[in-house]
Amino acid sequence: MSRQLLVPLLDQVRFKREQLKDRLPTLPGTPLLFLSPFFLLFGVFLAIPVFYTFYLSFFTFQGVSTEALFAIDIGAYQIMIPEMANLQYVGLDNYRRLLTDSVFYQSLLNTAIIFVVQVPLMVALALGLALVLNAAYTRYKGIFRSLLLLPVSANTVAYSAVFIVIAAEGGIADIALGAVGISPIDWLSDGFWARNLVAFMSVWRWTGYNMIIILAGLQTISPSLYEAAEIGGATKIQKFRHITLPQLKPIMLFVFVTTTIGVFKKFAEPMIVISSGGPINETRTIVYYIWQVAFQNLELGYGSALTVALVAIIMTLSLIQFKVS
Repeated sequence: MSRQLLVPLLDQVRFKREQLKDRLPTLPGTPLLFLSPFFLLFGVFLAIPVFYTFYLSFFTFQGVSTEALFAIDIGAYQIMIPEMANLQYVGLDNYRRLLTDSVFYQSLLNTAIIFVVQVPLMVALALGLALVLNAAYTRYKGIFRSLLLLPVSANTVAYSAVFIVIAAEGGIADIALGAVGISPIDWLSDGFWARNLVAFMSVWRWTGYNMIIILAGLQTISPSLYEAAEIGGATKIQKFRHITLPQLKPIMLFVFVTTTIGVFKKFAEPMIVISSGGPINETRTIVYYIWQVAFQNLELGYGSALTVALVAIIMTLSLIQFKVS
């Protein structure tokens, strides 16, 4: 069908649609009706658990009992919500314990060190790769984008196990270091290098993901800004400092906030390192410690208090990043 025939036909369809829209009755609250599935799922799976965790942080209990708090019998199926076992109100005792818990402070320090190593390194690499792929002289951009994004699809346990094999004594890392005259590094036994290994795992996996986000931001910057700067005699460094970075502020804020949340949620990588012989005191993150307290020691009330503290820390860091940007 030629374009001359297609345009009038589309105009007629659009006109008929508007006529039909005017004839249909307007029901109050229709937008809310369509939004209700989201609010229902958000409330059941996010809002209620968050508030319930905060509520449970004022109690001490050891899991669930066999008695039902709420049950629905629909013939072939029975839905039951069990009661908490030995639920006792302790007020602020869990939070007082948190303030004097040396293991909590150590796990928080470990997470902070991983954060300091991982976030600047990963963001710098992602920004540099995005600038290279956005350059006019770069060829085969699609292939490089795909290859750099490929690590995101890797299973966490699988790629962590591969890194353990690479970093093991006499492994590929030691062979590569020996080839350039550097002594082998004890990645799994030395606390300093074990923490860095956890950070390097995440850098390898998430750099490509952040690179794609920054690249999308670079492609939204108007070329006319760079052309005007060139007419004014600006150097490449000046264009990067006064045009690229200011235009990327919202994108970089998103990258920093999501990366910060990801670091403080880190669990699988430290667990793999610890289970492979790594020093637990130097590689135990805050989420790993919450898992130990809540699900190994069954101190679920104290685990809830630790979770509330973690949420408060992440919110504080996110607000600081918003203010700084």
